[in-house]
Amino acid sequence: MGWKTLDDMELGGRTVLVRVDINVPVEDGRVTDATRIERIVPTITDILAAGGKPVLLAHFGRPKGKVVPDLSLKPLVPALQDALGRSVALIDSLEDAENGLSWDADVLLMENIRFHPGEEANDADLAGRLAALGDIYCNDAFSAAHRAHASTEALARRLPACAGRLMQAELSALEAALSKPERPVGAVVGGAKVSTKIELLENLVNRLDVLVIGGGMANTFLAALGADMGASLKEPDFYGTAKDILAQADKAGCRVILPVDGLVAREFAAGAAHEVIALGPDAKLGSDQMVLDAGPDSIALIEAAFDGLRTLIWNGPMGAFEIAPFDTATVAAARAAARQTRDGTLTSVAGGGDTVAALNQAGAAEDFTYISTAGGAFLEWMEGKDLPGVVALDDR
Repeated sequence: MGWKTLDDMELGGRTVLVRVDINVPVEDGRVTDATRIERIVPTITDILAAGGKPVLLAHFGRPKGKVVPDLSLKPLVPALQDALGRSVALIDSLEDAENGLSWDADVLLMENIRFHPGEEANDADLAGRLAALGDIYCNDAFSAAHRAHASTEALARRLPACAGRLMQAELSALEAALSKPERPVGAVVGGAKVSTKIELLENLVNRLDVLVIGGGMANTFLAALGADMGASLKEPDFYGTAKDILAQADKAGCRVILPVDGLVAREFAAGAAHEVIALGPDAKLGSDQMVLDAGPDSIALIEAAFDGLRTLIWNGPMGAFEIAPFDTATVAAARAAARQTRDGTLTSVAGGGDTVAALNQAGAAEDFTYISTAGGAFLEWMEGKDLPGVVALDDR
């Protein structure tokens, strides 16, 4: 992509409309987790340092184009001021903004952009009204870039546009991991169901050298190959899809690693009695047995595969990581990837809600090259889809 960054823009004396994602949890009128707010600080700080005036555009919840007082951005103002160390003023309405951006504050925050029905409709008129408020558009909300909304797509085409620091970091990391990776490149794809990651798997097998499949979705692949997986989570309707993906991988020269053994229990509970059972096309589990994690031989196989990689993409846990000891494979593999990243031999990029939680649990998150919190946008990028909010920044 030919997107610009803040470094390419003349910001001095300019009003910069900054699309951010500060859709943070709020309880009793207070922000309980300011992580998303903290991640936009570099962008706002750099705009201020260059003499620009930041006007933040953000959504909160799903008001469906109506003014919902409980979804006002007002509770976010104190958290923004704490994170930025600067004064922040809330502009109650677009009409107020159109009367002049004269608030006596360092940073202005527009009220919930999704209060406008034109936002999710990607309305040109709304984009035009917003564009009239500023000189430059900066998108720092990669997590909303997969939506063609007025503040993420149409507005970007009305003003000189660039990526903010968070968007820049996200795009650079994903480009390094998938668009222009250092090879060999591999991926870990885990989670419960194949059905939610068909497009992801179909895209990756044509781009990877190694694909590790774990979690509940591995059960579907093993069952598709002939294994009796007992009471394990599996999706019989997708056995054909699993076979097609394996055939596609073989044709593309992508090595697929499935568990060769697993931790098997008769109940889904922390500390449940379990045993290690060999897995493969000939495996036969009892009707009350379920695979809840990959076993030690599988872990060794995965770690050996990591040793030969230069780039690794990670999405989804290897097992039921929420309950011990069925977090063993996820923790071991995550720590192996973190160790290689720390040693400078591996570029590691991860994303997805369960993924972030699992890597944090393993104590491996800080050593990964980049961890995306973008959720749906991260997955759609990995699926090979064009993201409207990113395409709109392409200055070619």
